Amino acid sequence: MEALLPGVSLLLVLLAAGWGNEAVTAWAPSPGGCELVWSTMDCTGRWLSSIPGNLQDDTEELLLDDNTIQVLGNASLLSYPQLWHLSLTRNRLELIEPGAFLSSQGLCMLSLADNLLFTNYSLTAAALSALPALRTLDLAGNRLTEDMVSVLVWNLSSLESLSVARNIIMRLDSSIFMNLTQLLELNLEKNYIFEIDQAFEGLQRLQRLNVAYNYLPCVVEFGLTQLRVLNVSNNVIEWFLALESDEFFELEVLDLSHNHLLFFPVLPRQSKLRSLLLKNNEMSFYQRLPNGTSLENVTVQFLLIDGNSTNVTTVSLWDEICHSNLSSLRLLDMSQNQVWYLPEGFLAQMPSLTHLKLNQNCLESFHLSEGDPLATLTELDLSQNRLEELGVEVGNGGILPNLQLFNLSTNRLKVLPPGVFTYTRKITTVDLSRNRVDLCPQPAVAGEVESPPCVDIRGVQTLTHLSLASCGLRGLGGHPFQGTSLMHLDLSDNHQALSGDLGWLQDLTLTLQVLSLRNTTLSSTAVDFSAFNSLVHLDLSGNSLTVFPTSLGILKLRSLDLRDNCLPALPTDVVQTPLGKSLREVYLSRNPYNCCTLGWWDSLQHVKGLHVPDGQEVTCSYASRTLSPRALPEPVRWSCRWQTADLALLYLVLALPTCLTLLVAFALIFLTLKQKLLKMVKSRCGVSSPY
Repeated sequence: MEALLPGVSLLLVLLAAGWGNEAVTAWAPSPGGCELVWSTMDCTGRWLSSIPGNLQDDTEELLLDDNTIQVLGNASLLSYPQLWHLSLTRNRLELIEPGAFLSSQGLCMLSLADNLLFTNYSLTAAALSALPALRTLDLAGNRLTEDMVSVLVWNLSSLESLSVARNIIMRLDSSIFMNLTQLLELNLEKNYIFEIDQAFEGLQRLQRLNVAYNYLPCVVEFGLTQLRVLNVSNNVIEWFLALESDEFFELEVLDLSHNHLLFFPVLPRQSKLRSLLLKNNEMSFYQRLPNGTSLENVTVQFLLIDGNSTNVTTVSLWDEICHSNLSSLRLLDMSQNQVWYLPEGFLAQMPSLTHLKLNQNCLESFHLSEGDPLATLTELDLSQNRLEELGVEVGNGGILPNLQLFNLSTNRLKVLPPGVFTYTRKITTVDLSRNRVDLCPQPAVAGEVESPPCVDIRGVQTLTHLSLASCGLRGLGGHPFQGTSLMHLDLSDNHQALSGDLGWLQDLTLTLQVLSLRNTTLSSTAVDFSAFNSLVHLDLSGNSLTVFPTSLGILKLRSLDLRDNCLPALPTDVVQTPLGKSLREVYLSRNPYNCCTLGWWDSLQHVKGLHVPDGQEVTCSYASRTLSPRALPEPVRWSCRWQTADLALLYLVLALPTCLTLLVAFALIFLTLKQKLLKMVKSRCGVSSPY
């Protein structure tokens, strides 16, 4: 055994040396404070004024972001011939000398964003022209004009991705990107572009174009058939007109949100369009006006002036849309517009639609029928409209059979069609908040022959999330949730809903996990949560609780909100209960806590893993003063100790000095009169004197 030990020791040493070398290769400190991770040298934020020349010569990626480099000299990269990625974002770079990249012919990715390249852009352009393999170039945030950009990218025919975002480009023409024949992606967002004149016609491979956050007033004769993604959001576009052609467009995503569109865009007749984003425009339909008039045959003429040629394009307000093939559309977002009705057959063009957002419009009615081609719809958002009626025509089959999320919040609905949710066989989430609706069954009212209108969700087995916030619910009773498996229920801001106990929730005791009873005038009387063993999140804020509900102690909540109540204190033993051991988040602010009964607060501070997000806002009261329990003045602490001390012990302490004083006085009197007292006793008892 002993003879084998030297060999074993040698083997261990060799293994340790091998692992050590590998560790050095994976991560190692380098000169200048840089870090080497595999073949990537990270020198981010090292206050470097030049590129270190003593780094490893096999470095493939060099990250020099957030430094103070001003010049990239001819000899700056001589030590790194294998470099393929160089990042100099957020430096003070003003100049790249013409020979700076001669030793880095394999450079594929170059980031020069947020520098000062406008100062010597012509010399920098000469340096960039020496990069035959460059694929990705980021020139964002360099105060470049369109003429400067044209010079910088003139000889970069190998580029596939270019970003010139956040510059001062105003106008684009066909000469700027003329030689970028391999370009796939172009980012022009956050410039000052107000005109584009055939700037992209020669980019036959361009697939992604971002012109968001500019000042384009319109897009007409859009004809980039090869483009897959077009983002022209956050401009001032009033019109979008695709080229009148039967040629097939590869377009899949079109983002026109946050513009000034007046009409639904005139889209390509043939395309792969999957996502159409029209949020926050001024769009409406004009075939049928509120006063009953019709604009069905009204046309609009566009006068397009290009040099000496003039072209007049005539467009019908609605007929053109009928010619667009939207059979591939999955997402249509028309929220935050001025739509007050949908033209007949509008949704029929979209048989593959899965997400429809019509929230924040002016819709007064919405009709669903079994024949509607919305069988694939999974999300329908009609919130924040003026809906007074939801029409449903049902035959033997179902409507919206795949619908999972239905948002009807913030409308004027008082009733829903009977059994509307039974036909949506996959419904999981319904939001009816801020409507004037009641739940069935309604308690009988003396003198009323018919029960008031209500919404019946009983028996909807797939429903798991329901919001009824601020619906004016009155005196819930019976079994309104019978046959459901609700996990999330929001009843907040219903002041008359909790007139009695929580018996009407008994059908949810096994499934309910999240319950919001915020601002429901809940008091401490007759509130029993003990049956809700699955409850994880409970919101009781904004109520009138004067006593902490004892039934909460046996629950295993993870989140509890007690803000805006009338609680003077929490139970001192709350941390010892199952609730205290499971709780991970509790909100406690805006309660009139007593500064002299904060034992529960001190206990909470020592609970591991418990977070009080509003802890800085928690206050307590002492003698008309509002204080923070985190920093009680020492005099207040002493005063509170006296106030909370045991009265019997206090009386004993107060009486003890008096008793001692009396005892001492009695002893002194006795010693002073001892001789007289003895003589008096002897004379009275007849005892002879020794004298």
